[in-house]
Amino acid sequence: MTRYIVRRLLTAVPTLVIISMVIFGILALAPGDPLGQLAANPDVPPEVRQNILHQMGLDQPIPIRYVKWAASWATGNWGYSFASHVPVVRLLLQRLPTDLWVIGTGYVIAVLIAVPVGVISAVKQYSLLDQVATTGAFIGYSLPTFFTGVLMIIVFSVRLHWLPFIYNVQVHDPVRMLKQAVMPVAVLALFQSAALTRFVRSSMLDNVGQDYVRTARAKGLAQSRVIVRHVLRNGLIPIVTLIALQLPTVFTGAVVTEQIFRVPGVGSLLITSIQNSDTPVVMAIAFVAAILVVLLNIAADVIYGALDPRIRYG
Repeated sequence: MTRYIVRRLLTAVPTLVIISMVIFGILALAPGDPLGQLAANPDVPPEVRQNILHQMGLDQPIPIRYVKWAASWATGNWGYSFASHVPVVRLLLQRLPTDLWVIGTGYVIAVLIAVPVGVISAVKQYSLLDQVATTGAFIGYSLPTFFTGVLMIIVFSVRLHWLPFIYNVQVHDPVRMLKQAVMPVAVLALFQSAALTRFVRSSMLDNVGQDYVRTARAKGLAQSRVIVRHVLRNGLIPIVTLIALQLPTVFTGAVVTEQIFRVPGVGSLLITSIQNSDTPVVMAIAFVAAILVVLLNIAADVIYGALDPRIRYG
């Protein structure tokens, strides 16, 4: 197992290098000018703007800029924001706790709902509970987050005045923090749990009719033991893959939900940076997301071996 992990980590390095090249090239060629406001200001001479571009290194060829950026990243220097002139690392660390609290909580709740509901729905296929769970999952997955978010704001904020609809990071009272996080967490949990429930149910149904399940039942094992110890372990393998691919959103943020509730997370920072052509911030968020996807896929492969003893890595 250790050799396999080391081998996967070594192969991940060139993969991330290629990904970084693609992201950097796209951002370098994308339309937009971080000094667009200066260009529109008649009081700023072109020489001053050109000097600023030179100081920022934007007048150099793209390959040279990429090499300098990669060398800086290798030493832990993620650069400075073009818009705020603040280190990119500091900007991300300022926003990350909010994402971990709001998006992380929503995702944990979604998993805690989806796994038992999906398992029970598959075990009691075609029952009333299965029909209710399946219908609810389809509705929750079909409704976009911007619709459920606006609907919750109209009902719980405008009509009932129960919950605030703007997230305020300056609030430190635990009760008010919980109240302002209820709606964004609920929106994310509804959508994610609906998607996960469908996958859990489908994966369980693929395994519940297998020969090893009938053999376990023939040996006299209890139904709960057959489901938990045998069916669920194998059924979780594709679910682990799905979760591993979705977990980076806890870092990159839920862009739509953050915009609706004005949550100052990484997702809203990404939108603002794209609008301002703030390449260092956009590059950092995109590349960190790529790193998380690669690492979590390796972690998912390792978990496969723990869930299914038939899987062995040389």
